[in-house]
Amino acid sequence: MSNAAPAMPLTDGDIYERVISAILDHRLPPGTRLGEDKLASVFGVSRTRIRPVLVRLANEQVVTLTPHRGATITQPTEQEAREVFEARRMIEPTLVARYVAHASEADMARLGVCIDEEEAARLAGDRRRAIRLSGDFHLQIAKRAGHQTLGRILRELISRTSLILMAYSTARERNPEEAATCGCREHRGLLDAIRLRDAPEAGRRMQDHLLQLESHLRFIAPPNRASDLSTLFTVAA
Repeated sequence: MSNAAPAMPLTDGDIYERVISAILDHRLPPGTRLGEDKLASVFGVSRTRIRPVLVRLANEQVVTLTPHRGATITQPTEQEAREVFEARRMIEPTLVARYVAHASEADMARLGVCIDEEEAARLAGDRRRAIRLSGDFHLQIAKRAGHQTLGRILRELISRTSLILMAYSTARERNPEEAATCGCREHRGLLDAIRLRDAPEAGRRMQDHLLQLESHLRFIAPPNRASDLSTLFTVAA
């Protein structure tokens, strides 16, 4: 007889985090259909549990709900992409300035570890982990900045940025390991300014970094690539 404890049932928050993680890791490309029945079966819950999760994702503009067609991962337009980067350039210099004011040496060391791990993941060809760590670098700054409202907004914007870069980044064509990841070199330069407690310079480097990411966009519609939800979320479990 097995003494293993039974698996804890998934909460709505768990389901949301699993879907968001798949988007951030670029395992759910734009245009992927998220059928309620399929998701309910994959997560072992009822359709009524899936619907509010999809509504939440739609409110964050990473999922599109269409009558009679259901939910799909959003395909950002050029205008939406430009607006996302514009919003990040407004928000992140403020967050990094607050981070400079509040961060401890241990906080900065954690940013350094995040950069090291991202670089190692890229060198190992683990693109999904590199993408995750790239976003985590920005989210760590937001979290320690101590501004909950801007932090929540940035989390949504990073999810949308992931979709945008997956769809339109020309870096993907030149070097797949670089696609949809922030450059480690730019992150290191930003961390250098943070360690000097130079908030204006850190803000400038953040602005330049985001402009550089946006400059890699080319607005040609990508091919629609289907993902098998059963395989995806079983592997991610």
